[in-house]
Amino acid sequence: MNYPSTLLQRAVGEMSRLPGIGQKTALRLVLHLLRQERGEVENLAQSLIELRRGVRYCNVCHNLCDSELCEICSTPSRDKSTVCVVENVQDVMAIENTQQYTGVYHVLGGIISPMEGIGPSDLTIESLVERVSQGGISEVILALSPTMEGDTTNFYIYRKLQDFPVQISVIARGIAQNDELQYTDEVTLGRALAGRIPFKV
Repeated sequence: MNYPSTLLQRAVGEMSRLPGIGQKTALRLVLHLLRQERGEVENLAQSLIELRRGVRYCNVCHNLCDSELCEICSTPSRDKSTVCVVENVQDVMAIENTQQYTGVYHVLGGIISPMEGIGPSDLTIESLVERVSQGGISEVILALSPTMEGDTTNFYIYRKLQDFPVQISVIARGIAQNDELQYTDEVTLGRALAGRIPFKV
């Protein structure tokens, strides 16, 4: 594609690096930004810079936050004895939208996937084991997507935690096989969480 401006070409190139954004969509977005007031574009740019510099991972659960502890971990009314293990931050948001879970979370940062080169050491599984070993946790809920990779990760975590005095449960299979948790509607997800069952090998 021939661009009339090197700056335009560079902006389109950067925008197209975002997931799901091709060259045509990137061009449309960049041209839209050029039609906006300069202040609005600068506010967008500044918010992205502050996002990258300021957002961090919770020291306990690895959820996104603005300080050392996320809002969920720092809320006294949350049930710290129940830990819901999820793949990513989007899953935390999805479960929170159900308004049916009052415990805390542990974000793995992915699931075991040999095809993509993701092993247990690339996730926060050892951090989860450390949390459980410190005591005070009575139940670990494995709330991973019902895929082959999710089941593999569930089994690996179960093996790591089976010698600790904690109940290990898995969300009910009201969610279709191969569906991703973050795209499940709140009612189905809430029922799956409420109807969790003990994990069995």
